[in-house]
Amino acid sequence: MLGMTIIGYTLFYFLRKNFSFAMPGLEQDLGVSKSMLGNCLFAGGIVYGISKFLNGFIGDRVNARKMLCFGLAICVCVNIAFGFAEEIAGLFLGEGADAASRVATLAVVIGGLYVLSQFFQGTGFPPCAKLLAFWIPPNELATKMNLWNTSHSIGGGIVAKICGVIMGLGVIGSANQGIGMWKWCFWSMAALGFAGLVLLWFGLPGTPEEEGLPPVPGTETLKTESQTTMIKGDRPSVWKGVFSHPAIWVLGCCNFTINAVRALVADWGPTMLQEAKHLTSSEAGTVIMAFEFAGIAGMLLSGWVTDRFAGGRSPRVCVFLMALTALFLWLFLKLPTGAASGAALCAVGFCLYGPQALTGVAATNLCGKQFAGTSIGFISLFSYIGVSISGKVCGTLAQSTGGWQMPVTVIASTAVAGMVFFLLLWGAKADNYGE
Repeated sequence: MLGMTIIGYTLFYFLRKNFSFAMPGLEQDLGVSKSMLGNCLFAGGIVYGISKFLNGFIGDRVNARKMLCFGLAICVCVNIAFGFAEEIAGLFLGEGADAASRVATLAVVIGGLYVLSQFFQGTGFPPCAKLLAFWIPPNELATKMNLWNTSHSIGGGIVAKICGVIMGLGVIGSANQGIGMWKWCFWSMAALGFAGLVLLWFGLPGTPEEEGLPPVPGTETLKTESQTTMIKGDRPSVWKGVFSHPAIWVLGCCNFTINAVRALVADWGPTMLQEAKHLTSSEAGTVIMAFEFAGIAGMLLSGWVTDRFAGGRSPRVCVFLMALTALFLWLFLKLPTGAASGAALCAVGFCLYGPQALTGVAATNLCGKQFAGTSIGFISLFSYIGVSISGKVCGTLAQSTGGWQMPVTVIASTAVAGMVFFLLLWGAKADNYGE
């Protein structure tokens, strides 16, 4: 189960983070500005957050395999359509359309496809969260959910390298922008997504109960209580199980700051590294891949430390990691181009991805397995508001100031705010499964 869900969410990442590497080509080849791309990221992030929240509620009530495969299939189709954005825009343009109309129409088409993709991307996480909560007892959840969360970095790292190389193949003269190759960032990932879709349809299991197995030891008490209340006609409500917890709202604020920081690198990283650090497309892809793989190490270590030394109280670990994230962002800004600045960015990934994974652990432990999808979907709504605002603000600041110093400074300050929010949860209980 764990391996199949990792594969599943990795495929969703293939079909989402390829957009970041296509962005320089969209700007150079089609004339779509950073501000327009920032608008796409803003709208897409909001839609993704809403989708993840709504689908979290749905995911707690439907078959996980069918939900995940349906969403993945739609994302594959949308990525194929991305490669034909010019042709789609041409259907709406009359003969002799001027350049401004062409760019505006392209921006609408690209934005519309991106928003559609982001909506169905929201069907990926909830079924995975549901399966993890039903198959893994709470005393092991931090370690194993962080292992599962490596799918973010595995997907982001692989797509960074593949798409970085693809974009580099389109170099014309000294303009290392992947001209003419951005389409293959979408088509290549769509092909991988389709192959994985077949594997998941036949290989992804349901919950233990759906597979005819007894509940996993450590989760039986919650199931028994849930069944008892259902017999009485008083099934726990979403309001009581999720929204009435003040800590869930604070976790949402934590997620806002984490994902605002992550969006700087995940969405704008390839462009930022090429413009601010003067790297080639392939070199930028390698740095982003290293950032993601450093995040894997950070996730695994933070999960182990949480279970081993913090008694499952993940916010305590996150306080220190967010402080270090802010420090390494500042170092990345100050260090000159070279191995040192690349190492600083990798350190950001190492420190940031632990909190990114542990907020999901905290939400699941706080609300219990029957509300796993809903609780994580709710805090994810905050996270992708953070992604949206970060994407828009960073793009606008980079274009208006002509550089990346101001965007990085703002995001480093956001990491400090995240540390403060986690401090508010220092005394939170490890889990509420027995209540």
